[in-house]
Amino acid sequence: MLDAVFEEEIEHDLIGKVASGTISIEYYWLDRWYNVFRFGDRDGNIQNFYCNVTMPPSFDGRILSYVDLDIDVLVKPDFSYRVLDLEDFEENASRYGYSAEVTEKAHAALAELITLIETRSFPFDDARTRA
Repeated sequence: MLDAVFEEEIEHDLIGKVASGTISIEYYWLDRWYNVFRFGDRDGNIQNFYCNVTMPPSFDGRILSYVDLDIDVLVKPDFSYRVLDLEDFEENASRYGYSAEVTEKAHAALAELITLIETRSFPFDDARTRA
């Protein structure tokens, strides 16, 4: 888990405006094919979650790196969600010749994320979020 604070306001094409002072809590697992960013204000109120389907990251003790596989999930404070960029994944899978294993694991990661969101399991659990 990593915590960060946006020092400047930015405009994201999918999330919209991310205000200066927004807190990003980022969840990474070395054995999972996704990561989750939780955006909130200083009072702990959720603005949204942004999930990336990725290959499992590597961490050398200093640098965390991973391959983003394009599929994203945007989750609102009420836990409604939208799957994004699935077409980009399919195009890149064909363009770059992703193996059947990579394609299967990416789709399984998306299904796992949706289950976590719908069941409000960590990191989407009510105990850790305020809508």
